Amino acid sequence: MARALLIMMLAVLLGCTDKDWRTASRAPAGIAPDPVRTSEAVVQVYAARAWGWRGWFAVHTWIATKPANGSAYTVYEVIGWRQHRGLPVLRIEQDIPDRLWFGARPQLLTEHRGAAAEPLVEAVDRAARAYPWPETYEAFPGPNSNTFTAWVARQVPELGLELPFAAIGSGYLN
Repeated sequence: MARALLIMMLAVLLGCTDKDWRTASRAPAGIAPDPVRTSEAVVQVYAARAWGWRGWFAVHTWIATKPANGSAYTVYEVIGWRQHRGLPVLRIEQDIPDRLWFGARPQLLTEHRGAAAEPLVEAVDRAARAYPWPETYEAFPGPNSNTFTAWVARQVPELGLELPFAAIGSGYLN
């Protein structure tokens, strides 16, 4: 029993994986509808286990939107390592909406489609661009990726988003 606990603790401390984040999969998970074949508006919020040892207790969250008749998704997220490269931590770019988070399969937290999603696409964009910490990242207590998603959810309550307990930093706003 004690040996198993020691092994588990070492795995946590050492990152619980023998893979490198640079080679971890960022492939699409197949959750989001193909934007070329789907004419309706789409808003989705995802969570995936954080990389390495942080994944034992924390998730990374992000938002993806596609306007009606749009041919691509816009992904909204905060990524801490961008700060170390002199970039804003807030990333708003056309991208694959449901890609694996460095090997971790995303979970769809909420989804809106069709006419109900159309006003949400613009509301999410406005809220994301008004995020008060686009240049600041702190893993704990925040602001971080989950603080960002919680911020947007508060600005756009129509999303009906409830973040999981593992969305550490989502309470930074309280």
